[in-house]
Amino acid sequence: MPDPRRQTERSDRPRLLIAVGGNALHPGRGPGTVEEQREYAARTGRSLLPIMRADNELVITHGNGPVIGKILMRQVLSRERVPPMSMDVCVAHSQGGIAYLLMQSLENTLREAGDDRHVVCLLTQVEVDPDDPAFGNPTKPIGFFYEEAEARAIGKSLGWTMRDDAGRGWRCVVPSPRPKHIVDISLIEAVAKSGAVVIAGGGGGIPVIRDDNGVRRGVDGVIDKDLSSAHMAEVLGIEEFMILTAVEQVQVGFGTPRARSLGTVRSEELRRHFEAGEFPAGSMGPKVEAALRFIDAGGQRAVIAHLDAAEAALAGEAGTQILP
Repeated sequence: MPDPRRQTERSDRPRLLIAVGGNALHPGRGPGTVEEQREYAARTGRSLLPIMRADNELVITHGNGPVIGKILMRQVLSRERVPPMSMDVCVAHSQGGIAYLLMQSLENTLREAGDDRHVVCLLTQVEVDPDDPAFGNPTKPIGFFYEEAEARAIGKSLGWTMRDDAGRGWRCVVPSPRPKHIVDISLIEAVAKSGAVVIAGGGGGIPVIRDDNGVRRGVDGVIDKDLSSAHMAEVLGIEEFMILTAVEQVQVGFGTPRARSLGTVRSEELRRHFEAGEFPAGSMGPKVEAALRFIDAGGQRAVIAHLDAAEAALAGEAGTQILP
């Protein structure tokens, strides 16, 4: 009997999008060698195995930090000998490299379990508005920290905008425009319907703009992965959206004596916390905003949970469960 996941016509199988943080493929500290990245990817495969083996239509997105920072560092070190790449090409490099390791690891995990489900990577462009105010105010820090004098020299040599990052050192900052349209979203949907696990939208997608004739070109910037994932889930009509990261639950009062973890929470309550500034823009803020955007668009459930608790979080037994 043919596996129902292999059928190309539309089915009633549950549709799920999982956004995996950069920590799924790269240690937050340490050198982050290819061997380490393979180990992290294998861990991700083990965590997602029960979900991948289920009868579903599954799309996986992923972050690209700190890999994108290492790509920029290579440009810093070679800037006297190798012409620099534009930021959209850097994002494309990170998207392809990360997805290769993740795709191979997920499929290897499936094969070890005796499952022949395929895993496919689609290099994904994401259109943004050329008039997005982010282009006039680059604020997203990426890459390594530098002393001020070195940062200024690098900025002048490579044309980067360098700013002090909360007194911790100077970093490259880039625009972070909001996602407007996932290019070739119909292809992502078709492959997901075929039964394959689809990896798409890595690093938030390659930022591009389109002119009146439909011609696209890349632009310098990095799109937030979680906001892009929520937009993708909305367009695809995904019922459930999971953000897997390095924390077990969303907290209010984080780092204070009043810290409190949120288990099951209604979107109205979460929005009040968000508007009160409970979630920093550089960490939990975009995840909460993405979850709220998904629910507002008609999503049934959004979940923010630890990567290792993926199966339990999907079952409603772990993480922060966000309901309409």
